Order: sequence, then structure tokens, then C-alpha cells
Amino acid sequence: MRNVGIIGTGYIGLVTALGLAEVGNRVICLDIDEEKINLLKKGISPIHEEGIEELLNRNIKEKRIFFTTDFQETIEKSEIIFICVNTPSKEDGEVDLSQVISSAKSISKFLKNRKIIAIKSTIPIGTLSKIREIFSKEGKKEGDEYELAIVPEFLREGKAVYDFFNPSRIVIGAEKDYVINSLKDLFSPFQAPMVITTPITAILIKYASNAFLAMRVSFINEIANICERFSVDVFEVIEGMKYDKRIGGEHLSPGIGFGGPCLSKDLMGLIKMAEKSGYEPDFLRAILEKNEHQVRHIVYKVKEQLSDLLYDYTISIWGLTFKPNTNDVRNSLAIKIINLLKNDGANIKAYDPYGMEEAKKIIKDVEYCNDIYEASKDSDLVLILTAWNEFKKVDFLKLKRLMKKPIIIDGVNILDPKEAKNHGFIYKGVGRE
Repeated sequence: MRNVGIIGTGYIGLVTALGLAEVGNRVICLDIDEEKINLLKKGISPIHEEGIEELLNRNIKEKRIFFTTDFQETIEKSEIIFICVNTPSKEDGEVDLSQVISSAKSISKFLKNRKIIAIKSTIPIGTLSKIREIFSKEGKKEGDEYELAIVPEFLREGKAVYDFFNPSRIVIGAEKDYVINSLKDLFSPFQAPMVITTPITAILIKYASNAFLAMRVSFINEIANICERFSVDVFEVIEGMKYDKRIGGEHLSPGIGFGGPCLSKDLMGLIKMAEKSGYEPDFLRAILEKNEHQVRHIVYKVKEQLSDLLYDYTISIWGLTFKPNTNDVRNSLAIKIINLLKNDGANIKAYDPYGMEEAKKIIKDVEYCNDIYEASKDSDLVLILTAWNEFKKVDFLKLKRLMKKPIIIDGVNILDPKEAKNHGFIYKGVGRE
């Protein structure tokens, strides 16, 4: 059993805390958001993830997890401290390190006894030097009061709990045997290959992994758009590609593009790092540009069915979160598409099973509805932007009676085109008709 501190109780911090507590560690979680901490103490998770509240309540009951807003308590009671705060993008694509820097300043006051500070937040190369400088100003010496490591996360929102307990690999970026062995011991209950490397390499492993995943999304969307020109079903193309072991079928799902708090942010961060080093990452820029083009392509599909100007048209949006099985709308392409449609005059009605409360905080002038049928009543077109399983169960006859025009643009290819057409709908998917 190890004493672990977690700084930040968002998706990464909370799932990491619960996973480590579940295998017997004593974990203390810190967040500066007092309201969030009070909810967690009551066993209420502020994030939607399958199985998370069961884990939370079990580990509270077993007295393996604790929640606080007190930095001193967290640092003094922990041997290993994970920084799991948000590192969003600035407007120019630079990584906003304000939360990491603020956390480091607060941690530095209480460092002693060679605490291991392991960073899970995605940070650019050079950040560790800034953290060392902060610690040095407080008179803390590396090797005496603290050690540093990079332990990147590879969790998928919506499947984060599963991924934590079934990791594809565990990457530890550290240079001292004491740190490496401590972290290997901590993660030993999780059966996965361990990649032991330098901190800089660990940083680039994380950035390169997300850039590659983003590339696959942009690639298959480009192929899907070409398929539309020739009336070819992109899924038949994928079927013929995936048996090649060099390609496989993972992450080849044509749709509206990649959104959320990770892929685009990390891609922009990698681009900025490359530019600062004097290298022009044209290929990475093309991945990002293709993603932005795909959003416009979805809007074009809507206008193709209705009009270039969308005044007096009502569009029903199914799905607001950036992916299913989460309540996260950060950098959701659904929100971006809604804003583009509104700018062209459309009236928007929307439904999402878990994301509406978060969406209401960032997008106004939308009629939020209780289900897909209320959202579709008197609408001219249904636009599906998140692949929630419940959308597959749609009653087409009921839906058709409610709508002004039987048109479905399926931006995530979740419905059966034949079934929709058999019920009299005009159906347009991405890469298939």
C-alpha cells in the first residue's frame, strides 16, 4: 500500500485516484473547487463514466479515498503525487500551463522527504524546467525534497474506468532508479507492458499517439467524402482494408471529425512545439485543417437538403457531447456545428442524454428537449452528432409523424440507412447514402 496524492479531480485525476484506491492504496484527492469536493465526499461523481460512482462509494466506504481542498494535507500525507490538472489550448494553439504552474507553486511550499511528483497532465517539452525553477525558488532540491516523472495517460473518455484497469501500456518517464522502481511498484497490479524511458520521450509518446489517432480520423473522413462522390459505401471500403494487419480496423469511423479535450489540443500543442524548434510540421497542420473542413462538410450536407440560408428552418440536433458515454462537451464538434447553423439563421432544438447541463453553460438560444421526439417535433431535419446507443432505438414511424420533413443527416453513421429509407426518410450519412 502506497500513500498517493492526486491534484485535480477531473476525468484523469478522479479515474486515476479511484483505480489506485481500488487496488489497495490510500489516496487523497485535492481540488480547488470546493463544490466538487463536497459532491465527491457524498459519493456523487461530477463526471459521467460507466461504473465510476460504484467505485467511488466503495472506496469511500473502505476508507481508501479522501477528498480535500488543502494542499498541505495532500502533500504531507503522500509519497507519490500526481498532477492531473487541465492543460487546455490558448487561442493561438499554445498549451495553457497556468493550472500546472499554479499547482507546482502550491506543492513547492510543502515538499520534503523526496516526494515523487508524477505529471499526468499533457505538457510540452520544457515544462519540467519551469517546475524545477519554481521548486528551486522555495529552496527545494531535486533528489532531496522531490523527484520528477512523466506518466502520461491514455484513457478514453466514456471508457476511462475500463481503460485504467486494462491499460494497453504504462509509460514511465524518469531517470532515477528510485523513481522508476516506485512507480513500477505502484502500477504493478495492472497487467500491461511497461515502457521505461526519459521524461522528454514520455512526453513525445503521448503527443505522437494522439496525433496518430487524429490522423486516422481525418484520413477516413477524407476517404468517406470521396466515397460519396462515387456512391460507394465507405464501410465496405473499410471492411476490405481492415484485414491488412498494417492497417487494422480500429479508429476508422467516418463522421464529423475529432473533438473533445485531447486530440485537437494535443495536435496543436505538438505543432507549436515543432514550430518553436524550427521545424514546419505541414503534415500535422493538414490533419487539423481536414478536421475543420469536415465540420464545414456536415453543415454543407444540411444546406444541400434545405437551403443556403437557414432562416425559418428548425433543425433537431441529437447529441451534444464530443463522444458517447460522457457528459463532456469541451471542444465538442456538435457545439461548433450548432453555432455555424445558428449563424446561418437556423432554429435549433437539441437533446443529449447526459450533456445538456454542460452544454447550457456554453451555448444559448437553443431549445433543450427531454428526448429525441420532443427535439424533432416540427423540425425540418434531424442532424445526429453523437453516437449514443439510444438513438439506434428510434421509432421511425413516430419520428416521421412529428417532423415537417422526413430528412436525416446522420453525422456519426449510427442508423441503418435501409431502415430509414424504408420508412420514407431521406437519409444521408458520412460516406454512405
